[in-house]
Amino acid sequence: MRAARTAIALLHPGRKDGLAVPSRQHSQIRQTDVLVVGGGGAALRAALAAQETDRSLDVTLITKGQLGASGVTATACSDRMAFHATLAHTPPGGPDSWRHHAEDIYAIGGRVSDYDLAEILARNAAQAVAYLQDLGVPWVHRADGAIDQFLTDGSLYPRACYTGPHTANHIEAALLDRLRGTPVHVIEHHMVAQLLLAESGRVVGAAIVSEQNGEVSAFAARSVVLATGGAGRAFASNVFPPDCTGDGYAMAYRAGAELVNLEFIQIGLCSTATKLACSGSMMRSLPRLVDDGGREFLADHMPGSSPQTRAAVFFAKGASWPLSQRDASHQIDVAVAREMLSGRRVFLDYLRNPEGLTAGTLPPTIGEWYEQERGAPLNEEDLISPLARLRAINPPSVDWLAERGIDLSAEGLLEIAPAVQHFQGGIRIRACADTAVRGLFAAGEAAGGQHGANRPGGNALLDSQVFGRIAGESAANAARLSSLDQRIDVEAARRAIGSLFTAAGRSPDEVLTDVQHSMSERCGVCRTTDGLQWLVAHLQQIADVGVSPSGAPLARAVEAVNVLQVAQAIALAALSRDESRGPHLRFPTADAAQPLECDDRRWERYIVIRKAAGEPHARALVPVRPQHTGDMRD
Repeated sequence: MRAARTAIALLHPGRKDGLAVPSRQHSQIRQTDVLVVGGGGAALRAALAAQETDRSLDVTLITKGQLGASGVTATACSDRMAFHATLAHTPPGGPDSWRHHAEDIYAIGGRVSDYDLAEILARNAAQAVAYLQDLGVPWVHRADGAIDQFLTDGSLYPRACYTGPHTANHIEAALLDRLRGTPVHVIEHHMVAQLLLAESGRVVGAAIVSEQNGEVSAFAARSVVLATGGAGRAFASNVFPPDCTGDGYAMAYRAGAELVNLEFIQIGLCSTATKLACSGSMMRSLPRLVDDGGREFLADHMPGSSPQTRAAVFFAKGASWPLSQRDASHQIDVAVAREMLSGRRVFLDYLRNPEGLTAGTLPPTIGEWYEQERGAPLNEEDLISPLARLRAINPPSVDWLAERGIDLSAEGLLEIAPAVQHFQGGIRIRACADTAVRGLFAAGEAAGGQHGANRPGGNALLDSQVFGRIAGESAANAARLSSLDQRIDVEAARRAIGSLFTAAGRSPDEVLTDVQHSMSERCGVCRTTDGLQWLVAHLQQIADVGVSPSGAPLARAVEAVNVLQVAQAIALAALSRDESRGPHLRFPTADAAQPLECDDRRWERYIVIRKAAGEPHARALVPVRPQHTGDMRD
């Protein structure tokens, strides 16, 4: 990754590479015991856990944007957002019921994650739910007083707790209310741009940039937690807030940490105008799939299929929204992606039925589902149009879209595209949320190894709370055993940031646009050897030229560097895995009808990316396996 120009700034002098960052009158040197970077659920939980572990420690949380109004946890919304957990009443019951949850995490992940981390998630889930309930998260309860749970994809038993569409937002608000009652320092609208390392390689601080005026400051810290979320902005088509630029991945990589499972990125069909995930009832209402000329094209990509088969696959998409090799419904994602690669726009049409769909061609299982969902069988009125069916099973979705300017009763069209939704991998952690860099911890979507190729629905929110707590506790314990490095100063911070840039490099906005469109085109739904090879070479060409800090605010320029470096790591990981697994669909050629098969013999392992000689290098490692024999899912 030459764009970084070996970008780690060690505290010892003598570095001559990189550009000088202009000094400002009010640059500062600050100190804290535990520095938490991020503003979502994992960052808030980590800050609270660090403060609760040792109230004598000084804990500081730094976030881009406004806390509680930026990042994924504060802004995400879906029809019924899940928090996956095994509780006392969760089937099949008994003191070891959580082990079934661990097995589900590991199995649906394609056995390319660390099993002991899956056990930690499952075993600590009930505690996480209880903590949030004590903070006032309004879980939906059953008539008998127990927390209600429903079945999500990738699970044998119903474990999904929820508050409704805004489960994540409720969690963020509850954690934020709790944080306001603690002495944790909060710094908003600042970007942590670089980690500062001691001669020994231990993290001892960070270089900070103000988003408002570009002012640079230095922070000395005894330990650091990265909870910066994913890198959705590395792709042109994504559902992430604009601040999710993979900062944690890039900083950790530059500091010497390992990145793992980055090729596994959940992608799903979303509204281009609203970012609404078109899952559940949006698909189960069986709309037509058409291009911008009104042509219904799914049959072209499923040659020889009957209307009944296509209806069944489309209906199944409602329960298997993220792209996955194991689900037949990935044919829909591939069809949409290939139409878009041909230059056409794609829409769901809710005013007309798909070709050949009648009461007689509707698969019986679909009719049974409708009857159970509605409490009454389908009638002729329901069969008039997809919109009638959508109103019958989820009328709030129609109102929600109308409030945002999309009136399905008028033209009936909802433009969609495959959008990046969640990063399964990240900074490789172990059981204490520790990384390969001493003093550095990671949690939430910034961390990797706890999820594999896929994850059960609702496990992302669970992960943020379980490993958020563990990261905060571990960082507090590490801080008690460390001392502040007094050699940190603002000049070290400026040199660290300056080393990211090249005077003759391309502008940040130009780099961002180039990387995003290249990644969506070559590393999205349909990945080929030729396409990935071209992508790796193209990204290296951008890196060779470098990024200029001119023409954009300093924080945005750093984001451009981060997006480029993370994109290089993702592309290299995807090129290295010559099989299909989870959301990673590898096609032998661009026009191949089917992706490569999953190859457990060679690829039941994860790919680790680490910097060596200033460049990213990939190697495959066997993950931590379960100690027992057999599979509780069998």
